[in-house]
Amino acid sequence: MARVVAFLPDLLFGSKVQGMLAAAGHDVTVVGSPAAALEQLDGSDLLVVDLCEDAQDRIELLAGPAGTTKLLAFYLHTDVDTRVRALDAGFDLVVPRSRMAREGASLADGLLASAQAS
Repeated sequence: MARVVAFLPDLLFGSKVQGMLAAAGHDVTVVGSPAAALEQLDGSDLLVVDLCEDAQDRIELLAGPAGTTKLLAFYLHTDVDTRVRALDAGFDLVVPRSRMAREGASLADGLLASAQAS
């Protein structure tokens, strides 16, 4: 079971993401701020980040300190620049919010499997 920290300020969507990750067998801690995410980062395997608002601030705050924790983020499909900035900053996978809604658990599992293989 992987330890997942999820920065999901949108409560409705956050609940959906938390549910799918928990159903996949992960221990999920949902936080509402970047500062809370940083506090929970130590010992976590995966950090899931909502980049739909304040993307640049969130990218800058969370990409550097993540260390070996895998980073999965989602963004509004109309904001492709956010995807590019997040990948350039070191996020492992950045997908549109709609894809996160459909495939969140399998995306997380893929990142976690790649971390174990390395």
